[in-house]
Amino acid sequence: QGVLALSQTEPLIISVWHNRLLLLPPAFSLCFPHRRNVGLISASKDGDIVAMVVEHFGHGTIRGSTSRKAVIALRQLVDSLGQGINVLITPDGPRGPLYEVGQGIIYVAQKSGAAVVPMDLEFGSAWRAKSWDGFFVPKPFSKVRIIFGAPLHVPKTNGPEEFESERLRVQKAMMDVVEQA
Repeated sequence: QGVLALSQTEPLIISVWHNRLLLLPPAFSLCFPHRRNVGLISASKDGDIVAMVVEHFGHGTIRGSTSRKAVIALRQLVDSLGQGINVLITPDGPRGPLYEVGQGIIYVAQKSGAAVVPMDLEFGSAWRAKSWDGFFVPKPFSKVRIIFGAPLHVPKTNGPEEFESERLRVQKAMMDVVEQA
């Protein structure tokens, strides 16, 4: 079953690398107009700006990151999925390391039972910021491709080794989507 069809029957955890999130609010509006969506956004000053843009497009926000309000944000993400709301997570943000999935997305997937869907935005032409993640800023009139990977269900694990194995499986699936573009 395709991601867009699946999203009509169940909420999803959409996972996008931090450096590709600039056009996510309109992409979410286009791809998931029939379901409420919330994004996990850093509880920082920079996050305030991102939250304003996301909310301008009609999506909700949950504020938190590994360094601030993490536990509360993770619970809110699980609760949102339980209410039928899609959640968006940038698992390597807001500070990296680049292209490394953090533990939070695995926790949310295990607690909620929702599938993780790798998503990538590829730009025909873009500038790269001189930031930790080489943030993509698409040039005007650049073509944008939205690519979804196969939904991944993350089973409950027994111990740190199994948890790490699941984290690496999600990370590989996300890199596979980027590499196919």
